Amino acid sequence: MKIFLSQQNYHIGNFEENTRKIVAAIGKAKAVGADLVVFSELCVCGYPPRDFLEFEDFIEKCHAAVEEIRKHADSIGVIIGSPARNPKREGKDLFNAAWFLYEQEVKAVVHKTLLPTYDVFDEYRYFEPAFQWDCIPFKGTRIALTICEDIWNLGDNPLYRICPMDELIQQDPHLMVNISASPFDYDHDADRREVVHQNVVKYGLPMVYCNGVGSQTEIVFDGGSLVYDATGRLLKEMKYFEEDEYLAELDLNTARSSLDVTASLQQDLFDKEMRVSKIDDPEQVINYLTKEENIAQIHKALVMGIGDYFRKMGFTKAILGSSGGIDSAVALALACEALGKDNVLAVLMPSQYSTGHSVSDAEQLSRNLGNPYEIIPIKPVYDAFLSSLQPIFKDLPFSVAEENIQSRTRGNLLMAISNKFGYILLNTSNKSELATGYGTLYGDMAGGLSVLGDVYKMQVFALARYINKERELIPVNIIEKPPSAELRPNQKDSDSLPDYSLLDKVLYQYIERRKGPGEIIAMGIEEPLVKRVLKLVNTNEYKRNQFCPIIRVSTKAFGVGRRVPIVAKYLGY
Repeated sequence: MKIFLSQQNYHIGNFEENTRKIVAAIGKAKAVGADLVVFSELCVCGYPPRDFLEFEDFIEKCHAAVEEIRKHADSIGVIIGSPARNPKREGKDLFNAAWFLYEQEVKAVVHKTLLPTYDVFDEYRYFEPAFQWDCIPFKGTRIALTICEDIWNLGDNPLYRICPMDELIQQDPHLMVNISASPFDYDHDADRREVVHQNVVKYGLPMVYCNGVGSQTEIVFDGGSLVYDATGRLLKEMKYFEEDEYLAELDLNTARSSLDVTASLQQDLFDKEMRVSKIDDPEQVINYLTKEENIAQIHKALVMGIGDYFRKMGFTKAILGSSGGIDSAVALALACEALGKDNVLAVLMPSQYSTGHSVSDAEQLSRNLGNPYEIIPIKPVYDAFLSSLQPIFKDLPFSVAEENIQSRTRGNLLMAISNKFGYILLNTSNKSELATGYGTLYGDMAGGLSVLGDVYKMQVFALARYINKERELIPVNIIEKPPSAELRPNQKDSDSLPDYSLLDKVLYQYIERRKGPGEIIAMGIEEPLVKRVLKLVNTNEYKRNQFCPIIRVSTKAFGVGRRVPIVAKYLGY
């Protein structure tokens, strides 16, 4: 059977454009003689549609799109993803469904069984799980069609009580097809290959796995669709962070493969356990976070995240504050790559506490990148604030209040330019700063999109070196000088925070690995450091709650995937 995989970038709620792309791909599949064309999960409306699913008009538009696509499924089978209504009174009103179209008819509608409700997923909020499982007859074969999470319930600690493929395999299928919207994080591609391979090995069937690609607000989908034959051999791994298409030719007339399932699964699980154990070791954390393979993927994800956010929102120009520090330098380089150098305005806003080399470094950065920049000294505005506040502040000593006025002055200037000329402000705070509250609300925490909010400081350094791999775009002095907010004389980040190489170890264990203080201390990290860092994280949730969307690149990003109370006393702090 010839199966055409179409890995596409959809726009949530843009039914006209999504349908156009799907129909165009069906035409291509027909042209190359494909029997079947496969698209990704909820491709008709885009994933995740979230509370749009509560609008009847949205569902009507989904079904209208399916009807239009059905007309083109004449000589070719078409698998698309779209919500489907639940005819039963009991349960949720919708299913997350895969529609099988052929001969201009809806031949089958398969419902997703396993509805993830963790991290960025919230599917049980909207959908009812499937309650029956049937293979789809097509051209003398039987297809076991599943949706994303349906193939992930493997291993020795299953999350769900049922495995849809265990039900479908009883009907003796010839092929497994999975349509997916599997988000990116910097080791998820390995997990994905592993899970698909485990399914092939367990059931002895070939598998076609079609994933979505593109960024949807903060969530990045990286593609990497897969085709395996029945022996567990990887036939094709499609492009990452790009739209792609592939024609697979699979022999479905052979009997199911009789592989040594137990041994293969044990090896897969052993490999996975080895990977996890390495990143549980605090001495390996920084190496893991900054290894070049991960940084290369993060780089692509951030560029796609910026570019898709602007393109899908109809924006063209960005602005950011360029301080001469490494965070703004990396954010600026990524933005120029994503949007084009002429579309990114850097604004240098030195104060009386800024060093001369910070301004010259920032200027050199923009000259290297070729983007426009402006210089606006903030001392006159800052002095005006102090003058207005003097009757209240009186002769109280200089403190964080005066530091934050500088930061908020810069935020005001950036937002004024943004409003005047239609720029979108890119925020440059990194994950280490956001975690510990090392930032000023309505100042350097202002922005429409966070570029580095899911990137630890040590990863920012690694990104800078990666960006400079072929030539020096980011001046070396920016990378090598000690980080500083420059809000008071001779200020260094290390005055307020532990060294980033220590800080990021603790933050990773607490945020990504969800380890408690006792567990982290038992790893050999000093108790005072652990308690200090965890207290900073917990007491600054109120700041993060007011922050802009963060492009997600890790397994646990701040934002929709991490939900903790603002007012709480967990861990005794």
